[in-house]
Amino acid sequence: MSASSEVIENVISAFATAASANRTVGARFGNLIELHADNADDVMITADLHGNRVNFEKLLKIADLKNNPRRHLIMQEVCHGGPLYPSGAGDMSHAMLEDVARLKNEFPERFHFLLSNHELSEMTDFPIMKAKRMLNLIFRGGVQEMYGDQTDRVRAAYVDFLRTLPLGVRLECGVFVSHSLPDSTDEMGFDSVIFLRHLDQQDFTERGPVFRFVWGRDFRQENADAFASLIGAEILINGHEPCKQGFSVPNSRQVVLDCCGEKACYLLLPASGALTHTQVVEMVQTLE
Repeated sequence: MSASSEVIENVISAFATAASANRTVGARFGNLIELHADNADDVMITADLHGNRVNFEKLLKIADLKNNPRRHLIMQEVCHGGPLYPSGAGDMSHAMLEDVARLKNEFPERFHFLLSNHELSEMTDFPIMKAKRMLNLIFRGGVQEMYGDQTDRVRAAYVDFLRTLPLGVRLECGVFVSHSLPDSTDEMGFDSVIFLRHLDQQDFTERGPVFRFVWGRDFRQENADAFASLIGAEILINGHEPCKQGFSVPNSRQVVLDCCGEKACYLLLPASGALTHTQVVEMVQTLE
C-alpha cells in the first residue's frame, strides 16, 4: 500500500507550510502562544489522542473553527496508538499527525499543536516502550506501509514540523496549558528561558530542559505551586497522564485532561477574565 508520488509530495509540502505557520503565528512569543481578549474569545483545550480517530473527529466538530472565527483550538499528542494497518506492520497514527499539519495550514492563527513527549520521541528517536511494544517501531512501520521507499523523506518532513511546535499556551485568564510540568521544580528550579529563546538540539535530548518539561509526572502541590509561580500562572492544564474518568485534579493548581479513551474530556474556556481553579474544574466537559 504505497501512496502515489503526488500524495507524497502533497504531504511533504503540507508539513513544510505548517512548520512555517508555527514559526510565524502572530500570537507566538518565543516558544509560547499568548492568547488574550484582542486575539481570542475562547479556547478549546484537548489532550492526548494517540491515534483515536473517533475522538479526534468529535473534538473538531465541537470546536467548529469555521463557524467560530475567534475560537482557538489546542491539541497535543496524536502519535503512537489507534488502529493498525491490515498487515499488522504498523499503526495509522501518522495519518493523524498529517491531519494536524493540514489543520495548522487551514487555521494557522487559531490551531495550536503542542509538543509532547511522544512527538519528541519521534523527533529524537528516543525509544518509548508500552505493554512490551516499542511504539516508535510500530509508528515507523505505519509510515513505511504507506510511503514505502519514500519513508525517510516523509519522516524528515514530520521532524522539521515537530521542531517548530510551541511548548505551551498562556491565556490572559491566568491559565497556562502545556503537555506536562517538569519534575521537582520546587527543589531544582527550571530553566524557564527555554520559553523565550531559540531551541537547539541539546534542549531536546534526554538531559535537556525540553525533555524534562514534557516528560514530568510530579503532581505534588509544591511542584505545581513552584512552576505556576515561575511562569506567572494561576492554573495549569496538562495532558500526559492517563485518566480513567477523562480528567483528574491532582492538586489545587492542575487539571489533567485525557482524550484518548472512551471517557474523554476537554475544556472550553474564555481567553480573558479571571478564573479560579474550582471554576475551571467545573467547566470540564465529557466528550459525547
